[in-house]
Amino acid sequence: MQPDTVDAYESLIQFLYWAPIGLVQINADGAIELLNPMSASLLMPLAKDGGLENLFHVLATVSPQLSSMAADFAAPSGVVCESLRIDLSAAGGTDAGPQFLSISLLKLDANRLMAVLGDATSEMQREQATLTRRLNGAARMDGLTKMPNRRAVQEQVELMLARSVASVHGDFAVLFINVDRFKQINDTMGNAAGDQVLTSMAERLQAALRPSSNRIGLVGGPSQMAARIGGDEFVVVLAGMRRAEDVEAIALRLVEALGKPFRISGHELSCSVSIGVILGAGAAGDADSVLRDASIAMAEAKREGGRRYVLFETSMRERAARRGDIEGDLRRALNEGELFVLYQPVVGFLEGGGIDHSAGVEALVRWQHPTRGVVPPLEFIEVAEECGLIGALGDYVLSKACRDFVQWQEELGDGAPRLLAVNLSRAQLAQPGWTDIVIEILRSSGMHAQHLQLEVTETLAAQDRQVQQRLHELKALGIKLALDDFGTGYSSLASLHLLPVDTVKIDRSFVCQGDTSDHHRVLIEATVKVARSLGMDTVAEGIETSAQAGVVRDLRCDKGQGYLFSRPLAASALPHWLAAQSTIQVTLVPPPD
Repeated sequence: MQPDTVDAYESLIQFLYWAPIGLVQINADGAIELLNPMSASLLMPLAKDGGLENLFHVLATVSPQLSSMAADFAAPSGVVCESLRIDLSAAGGTDAGPQFLSISLLKLDANRLMAVLGDATSEMQREQATLTRRLNGAARMDGLTKMPNRRAVQEQVELMLARSVASVHGDFAVLFINVDRFKQINDTMGNAAGDQVLTSMAERLQAALRPSSNRIGLVGGPSQMAARIGGDEFVVVLAGMRRAEDVEAIALRLVEALGKPFRISGHELSCSVSIGVILGAGAAGDADSVLRDASIAMAEAKREGGRRYVLFETSMRERAARRGDIEGDLRRALNEGELFVLYQPVVGFLEGGGIDHSAGVEALVRWQHPTRGVVPPLEFIEVAEECGLIGALGDYVLSKACRDFVQWQEELGDGAPRLLAVNLSRAQLAQPGWTDIVIEILRSSGMHAQHLQLEVTETLAAQDRQVQQRLHELKALGIKLALDDFGTGYSSLASLHLLPVDTVKIDRSFVCQGDTSDHHRVLIEATVKVARSLGMDTVAEGIETSAQAGVVRDLRCDKGQGYLFSRPLAASALPHWLAAQSTIQVTLVPPPD
């Protein structure tokens, strides 16, 4: 061998010996012909008997496919596999040695192959750490809006609670935001339009925060996070707030910014929001407790009409707990027949001062609680609306009242009440196919549509195109429609002609002062005159004295109801009341000159 050749060979040996990677030359059957110290170090933990005669045998337990891959590679030379990752845990790998092995196998010729081995533990750990970070980020991000989600908010609130941010960097605050009447958008325009509203609202929410932020993993100090925690609910977390007034200013800015119309699929949609605010100084418990209290304050904002913010107070938590108890009991009450219906007579004012006691009745729901006795509707109607039970409750009242009305007609003939009034809720009017439910109730009870009057508040009737469409459907059945509590909402006498109603019921707040206040007397008179000009009749609600009755009669109100004539009666008691009226005279006191 020539000196140059010897030198080259020795250099190659030196390279193989000191190379930072494992190099193994094998024949076609896997028999090892040449290996360097690095490869021996990597393979020795896998050799059961300590022998390194055959690479395929050494790797049989962790990479049994390697021999078949080499045998199936038909080309005379080339890469059989590249950077094949092998998990060594199955071979009893320890923390001290490699956990993952990387193998590349090259075919040199028909009889020889070269394996390149490496410790892939660090690389695999880096890849797994990157994947974990990505998965964690995805798990803490809302898929629709790409904002932080509930989990991210919980982590941030927990961090601020644990670090006592208020004592170091100023107070923190949580703003719980809910879209008013969002379900109505989904019901009328579909979920795709609803998703567009949510994404647009998310963009507007972040733009309204100065500077805007949707960062995940905020720490103490002046900062803010905007998040969507599910459905139509958003949360803003503020840190480093020096004054409660600053938090309120931000809440008011968000109410105004998010309350502006959205342009969705060619339609302009108005979406106001209700916001519950809890300050860090008043926060108690863990992150979930803070979010719960903020949502309680948000619900209070909704009860006050929406499009506003409300600061949390501990008394709200107590009221929410009571409402929760009522909700559970009410669900049971619907299933076990604890609800019942009473009827308040509606009398007609006849020419000459006479009274028509059979003009009609209004159905009123009551609840016979097993331990609390009779629960007044003011205590459970609002809860029923909030928890989604108002539709089922309203349908029960309508069905029961229709059956009772038909029974009175069969029992009393011409002396029976001629009209049945039943209140409607938004949930009933918004329910798809609810007109068909009314038709079925009329059919099954034997009730004639012209004897039924369904009543809605003026606020409900005037604010919603879907509600007005449903009212037109009911009117087409021959059912009469009434505007309840007129004067308390935001419609006016000027817009009364736009509503498809037959009767206007003047609210008791006007009637109770009609005999003592010129202002209220003028309002009653104006309502009666406008209603008459539109072919509508009027009912004065809440009449308690003969003086009040005298005023509304002289102002030509058509009908009246109130304790002066009768308190609400059980269905079985109404015939007795009607029979007794022939011997009772009610004197209506004329108004003062």
